[in-house]
Amino acid sequence: MTIRTPKGETLTQLVLEIFRLNGELLNAGNRICEPFGLTSARWQVLGAIDEHGQPLTVSQIARRMGLARQGVQRIINDLLKQGFVTSSDNIDHKRAPLFNLSDQGEQVMAKINAAQSEWINAISGDLSAKEITRSLELLQLVRERTEDSN
Repeated sequence: MTIRTPKGETLTQLVLEIFRLNGELLNAGNRICEPFGLTSARWQVLGAIDEHGQPLTVSQIARRMGLARQGVQRIINDLLKQGFVTSSDNIDHKRAPLFNLSDQGEQVMAKINAAQSEWINAISGDLSAKEITRSLELLQLVRERTEDSN
Protein backbone atom coordinates (compact mmCIF):
# COMPACT_ATOMS: atom_id res chain seq x y z
CA MET A 1 0.00 0.00 0.00
CA THR A 2 1.38 3.39 -1.00
CA ILE A 3 1.18 6.15 1.60
CA ARG A 4 0.92 9.78 0.59
CA THR A 5 3.89 12.02 1.21
CA PRO A 6 3.17 15.18 3.23
CA LYS A 7 3.08 17.18 -0.03
CA GLY A 8 0.82 14.54 -1.57
CA GLU A 9 -1.55 14.77 1.41
CA THR A 10 -1.64 18.57 1.22
CA LEU A 11 -2.30 18.43 -2.53
CA THR A 12 -5.09 15.92 -1.87
CA GLN A 13 -6.66 18.41 0.53
CA LEU A 14 -6.33 21.10 -2.14
CA VAL A 15 -8.08 18.86 -4.68
CA LEU A 16 -10.92 18.21 -2.23
CA GLU A 17 -11.22 21.95 -1.61
CA ILE A 18 -11.36 22.52 -5.39
CA PHE A 19 -14.24 20.03 -5.62
CA ARG A 20 -16.09 21.96 -2.90
CA LEU A 21 -15.25 25.27 -4.58
CA ASN A 22 -16.53 23.94 -7.91
CA GLY A 23 -19.91 23.28 -6.32
CA GLU A 24 -20.00 26.78 -4.86
CA LEU A 25 -18.98 28.33 -8.18
CA LEU A 26 -21.75 26.45 -9.98
CA ASN A 27 -24.25 27.69 -7.41
CA ALA A 28 -22.99 31.27 -7.77
CA GLY A 29 -23.09 30.94 -11.56
CA ASN A 30 -26.67 29.72 -11.40
CA ARG A 31 -27.61 32.75 -9.28
CA ILE A 32 -25.87 35.12 -11.72
CA CYS A 33 -27.48 33.49 -14.79
CA GLU A 34 -30.99 32.88 -13.49
CA PRO A 35 -32.32 36.36 -14.39
CA PHE A 36 -31.29 35.68 -18.00
CA GLY A 37 -32.89 32.24 -18.32
CA LEU A 38 -29.61 30.35 -18.21
CA THR A 39 -27.75 27.91 -15.96
CA SER A 40 -24.04 27.73 -15.18
CA ALA A 41 -23.67 24.89 -17.68
CA ARG A 42 -25.26 26.92 -20.48
CA TRP A 43 -23.23 29.98 -19.51
CA GLN A 44 -20.07 27.87 -19.63
CA VAL A 45 -20.81 26.78 -23.20
CA LEU A 46 -21.75 30.29 -24.32
CA GLY A 47 -18.63 31.58 -22.58
CA ALA A 48 -16.39 29.20 -24.51
CA ILE A 49 -17.73 30.56 -27.79
CA ASP A 50 -17.62 34.16 -26.56
CA GLU A 51 -14.05 33.85 -25.31
CA HIS A 52 -12.82 32.25 -28.53
CA GLY A 53 -14.38 35.01 -30.64
CA GLN A 54 -15.30 32.77 -33.56
CA PRO A 55 -17.57 29.79 -34.23
CA LEU A 56 -16.66 26.44 -32.64
CA THR A 57 -17.77 22.85 -33.04
CA VAL A 58 -19.27 20.93 -30.14
CA SER A 59 -16.02 18.96 -29.80
CA GLN A 60 -13.94 22.14 -29.69
CA ILE A 61 -16.17 23.61 -26.97
CA ALA A 62 -15.96 20.39 -24.97
CA ARG A 63 -12.14 20.28 -25.17
CA ARG A 64 -11.73 23.94 -24.21
CA MET A 65 -14.01 23.60 -21.18
CA GLY A 66 -13.04 20.09 -20.07
CA LEU A 67 -16.56 18.80 -20.61
CA ALA A 68 -18.04 15.67 -22.19
CA ARG A 69 -18.93 16.15 -25.86
CA GLN A 70 -22.36 14.57 -25.36
CA GLY A 71 -23.18 17.01 -22.56
CA VAL A 72 -22.12 19.97 -24.66
CA GLN A 73 -24.25 18.68 -27.56
CA ARG A 74 -27.32 18.56 -25.31
CA ILE A 75 -26.64 22.10 -24.06
CA ILE A 76 -26.03 23.41 -27.61
CA ASN A 77 -29.37 21.93 -28.68
CA ASP A 78 -31.09 23.78 -25.81
CA LEU A 79 -29.25 27.03 -26.63
CA LEU A 80 -30.31 26.73 -30.28
CA LYS A 81 -33.96 26.34 -29.23
CA GLN A 82 -33.66 29.38 -26.95
CA GLY A 83 -32.08 31.45 -29.72
CA PHE A 84 -28.76 32.09 -27.93
CA VAL A 85 -26.60 30.42 -30.61
CA THR A 86 -26.71 29.90 -34.34
CA SER A 87 -25.25 27.06 -36.38
CA SER A 88 -23.50 27.14 -39.71
CA ASP A 89 -21.97 24.60 -42.04
CA ASN A 90 -18.39 23.58 -41.38
CA ILE A 91 -16.45 23.28 -44.65
CA ASP A 92 -13.84 21.13 -42.86
CA HIS A 93 -16.29 18.61 -41.44
CA LYS A 94 -19.80 18.15 -42.83
CA ARG A 95 -21.14 16.38 -39.72
CA ALA A 96 -19.73 18.91 -37.22
CA PRO A 97 -21.50 22.25 -37.60
CA LEU A 98 -20.04 25.44 -36.20
CA PHE A 99 -21.83 27.33 -33.44
CA ASN A 100 -21.67 31.03 -32.78
CA LEU A 101 -23.45 33.46 -30.48
CA SER A 102 -26.61 34.94 -31.92
CA ASP A 103 -27.40 38.62 -31.38
CA GLN A 104 -29.53 37.53 -28.43
CA GLY A 105 -26.61 35.42 -27.14
CA GLU A 106 -24.21 38.35 -27.40
CA GLN A 107 -26.63 40.61 -25.53
CA VAL A 108 -27.18 38.13 -22.71
CA MET A 109 -23.44 37.43 -22.44
CA ALA A 110 -22.77 41.16 -22.05
CA LYS A 111 -25.30 41.31 -19.20
CA ILE A 112 -23.96 38.16 -17.54
CA ASN A 113 -20.37 39.40 -17.87
CA ALA A 114 -21.37 42.65 -16.16
CA ALA A 115 -23.06 40.75 -13.32
CA GLN A 116 -20.07 38.40 -13.00
CA SER A 117 -17.68 41.37 -12.91
CA GLU A 118 -19.55 42.88 -10.00
CA TRP A 119 -19.59 39.54 -8.15
CA ILE A 120 -15.91 38.68 -8.76
CA ASN A 121 -14.72 42.18 -7.87
CA ALA A 122 -16.47 41.89 -4.50
CA ILE A 123 -14.88 38.48 -3.82
CA SER A 124 -11.40 39.55 -4.89
CA GLY A 125 -11.50 42.83 -2.97
CA ASP A 126 -8.97 42.11 -0.19
CA LEU A 127 -6.90 39.48 -2.01
CA SER A 128 -3.52 40.51 -3.34
CA ALA A 129 -2.78 40.24 -7.04
CA LYS A 130 0.33 38.22 -6.13
CA GLU A 131 -1.74 35.66 -4.16
CA ILE A 132 -4.20 35.29 -7.01
CA THR A 133 -1.45 34.93 -9.62
CA ARG A 134 0.47 32.34 -7.58
CA SER A 135 -2.72 30.35 -7.01
CA LEU A 136 -3.58 30.49 -10.71
CA GLU A 137 -0.10 29.29 -11.67
CA LEU A 138 -0.29 26.39 -9.20
CA LEU A 139 -3.70 25.28 -10.47
CA GLN A 140 -2.52 25.50 -14.08
CA LEU A 141 0.54 23.39 -13.26
CA VAL A 142 -1.53 20.74 -11.46
CA ARG A 143 -3.99 20.66 -14.39
CA GLU A 144 -1.15 20.27 -16.89
CA ARG A 145 0.41 17.43 -14.89
CA THR A 146 -2.98 15.77 -14.59
CA GLU A 147 -3.49 16.02 -18.36
CA ASP A 148 -0.02 14.56 -18.94
CA SER A 149 -0.74 11.62 -16.65
CA ASN A 150 -3.85 10.55 -18.60
